[in-house]
Amino acid sequence: MPPLEPALLAVVAAALVFAFTNGFHDAAHTIATSISTRALTPRAAVALATLMNLLGAFLGEGVARTIGQNIITPPGGHDGLVVLFAALCGAVAWNLLTWYRGMPSSASHALVGGLLGAGLASAATIEWGGVGTSFLLPMALSPLVGGLLGYLVMLTIMWVFRNANPRSAGRRFKLAQSVSAAAMSLGNGLQDAQKTMGVVVLALVTTGYQSDYDLPAWVVVSAAAAMSLGTATGGWRIMRTLGHRVIQLDPPKGFAVELTVSVITGATSFIWQVPISSTHTTTSAIVGVGATRRLSAVRWGVAWDIVLVWLCTVPATALIGAGVYGLAVLLGL
Repeated sequence: MPPLEPALLAVVAAALVFAFTNGFHDAAHTIATSISTRALTPRAAVALATLMNLLGAFLGEGVARTIGQNIITPPGGHDGLVVLFAALCGAVAWNLLTWYRGMPSSASHALVGGLLGAGLASAATIEWGGVGTSFLLPMALSPLVGGLLGYLVMLTIMWVFRNANPRSAGRRFKLAQSVSAAAMSLGNGLQDAQKTMGVVVLALVTTGYQSDYDLPAWVVVSAAAAMSLGTATGGWRIMRTLGHRVIQLDPPKGFAVELTVSVITGATSFIWQVPISSTHTTTSAIVGVGATRRLSAVRWGVAWDIVLVWLCTVPATALIGAGVYGLAVLLGL
């Protein structure tokens, strides 16, 4: 492959920065449950999440194809690269802001919002049919399914272990969380690393460096490495919100959350090959699991603050993406 032009290199670099912020932002929810229940030490949990995120990134490419083909079609050449760069700037800015505030938000929503905003501000074609079926529908349904499935899984655990000694059961579920936390991190790698890959491949297709949406090996490796590096840095602010502020987790609840999210991310990655917000799914699963005890066990004020952040994500990142694109055009970049 010929050397990449500077503008394309800038888009690849921005995509890897997005993957890095995605790693420390979204990795927080994959290990918050196992740390808060003390099933894993923080160091062990971060190491496990880093390894499984890296492995998950190599296990599929369906979500990457969906992101690359079904959201926008940028104009060809340099202007298309400006659109993608602006979109990534919007997503990175939102990831950093919500991380600083300690609020879980969706890097997937941020990326799509940035793409839509920059696309609307430019001559890009918005694939509205794809946005509806590949983004809006799965993004809306996954938190609902996460909350309901988390509730049902926790009810099943409570019924099956209704006569068990609580202390003995707690020790067993701590051991089980080693497996469920690994599966949850694997699902996060399946979902989130591929979103970065999809944008990079879209940039390559836009500039004519390749004619199809196959993933080059260097794209897979670099996106996986960037996200895993972000995961290794941790996201302690968001961990505190999910692990302690929404509900108080114990090992059975932590296992129920991790099992629920693992099932949903696996199904959406391998079967339907659509992007979902693993952050939203985890948060709703935590709420669903907590509601099995009593509704008052969920700190609804914190949950509502999280929902407000969710609702603001796409409009905010769309505005930032459009603003960065407009500034780039104004400066003649």
